Amino acid sequence: MARLAFLSTAHIHTRGFIENVLKAGDGRTIAGIWDDAADRGRRYAEKADAHFEPDLDRLLHNPEVDGFVICAENTRHLDLLRRALPIGKPVFCEKPLVTTVDDLAELRRLLAVHPTPLCSGYFQPFSPALRSAAGLIAADAFGAITRIRYRNAHHAAYGRWFDSPDLAWFTDPALSGGGGFMDMGTHALHLVRTLFGPATEAWAEIANHSGQYPACDDYGIAHLRFANGILGTIEAGWTQTGGLQGLEITGAKACLWNTPDGYVLGAPGEPPAPLAITAQARPSTIDRLVAIIRGSLTEEEWRADLEAALDTVALMAACYQSAETKNWTGVARP
Repeated sequence: MARLAFLSTAHIHTRGFIENVLKAGDGRTIAGIWDDAADRGRRYAEKADAHFEPDLDRLLHNPEVDGFVICAENTRHLDLLRRALPIGKPVFCEKPLVTTVDDLAELRRLLAVHPTPLCSGYFQPFSPALRSAAGLIAADAFGAITRIRYRNAHHAAYGRWFDSPDLAWFTDPALSGGGGFMDMGTHALHLVRTLFGPATEAWAEIANHSGQYPACDDYGIAHLRFANGILGTIEAGWTQTGGLQGLEITGAKACLWNTPDGYVLGAPGEPPAPLAITAQARPSTIDRLVAIIRGSLTEEEWRADLEAALDTVALMAACYQSAETKNWTGVARP
């Protein structure tokens, strides 16, 4: 079985995660919902036809729970991880896992003492297209890769997505840890970290372009120097009103880029050809947690992705520090 307990319902993805459980049809269930905002938690519990538990400790120690789903505000993740990881049951925590290098250091210490399976809200690297691209990277199909670019952005600021009292925290850096770049850039950093390995330095410009939520940033561009010599650029935020998302890889032999019809491969003197989809999707988000609970995701796989998710925190911190100092910033890894 996979009986899940939700610890907070603050995140915008909570509704989708609940729908995932209700529609899966494979026996997964919601064993209970706790929220420090009781009214919010009760509303979600009603939608999920689940029990609202006002006592966090009681839910954490409920023997009928198989795993935990943390959907709290970003800067409140660590406190819930402190409570959930020692229980020893698999944990899903929305992205980013934490928002500062100091919190990252504490989380690593916590995991060293309590090596509980932990996964996060990332999904880009697990798609068939990007897993197929990863296979080409491993096969040296691009030759020496010199540059990569990834855009992950939408129009949330102009669309006023965070006007709801339930979601206003996204625009409060004390709760979100940043703004649009923290929200969307974490996906981009996780994707490029997964495909191209660790970066050593970052330079970033992070600002508010729209004026819609002026207390926080809503867009950012970051350049990365990877340990293997690749130069990377990511764009992320809430002000993208059009254009293509996705990955671009430039190598000595070939390139990959996205089009309205999907990814294509190109090489000098050859017409672009659609990327051959050679890989299947891997479980992500709630499906990943359920796969860990049921033993269908290997420890090697979830640990590799956990390391990428942890390192993404260090990359993000370097980006924000660079934006403040206007200089290239080394990635500090506690």
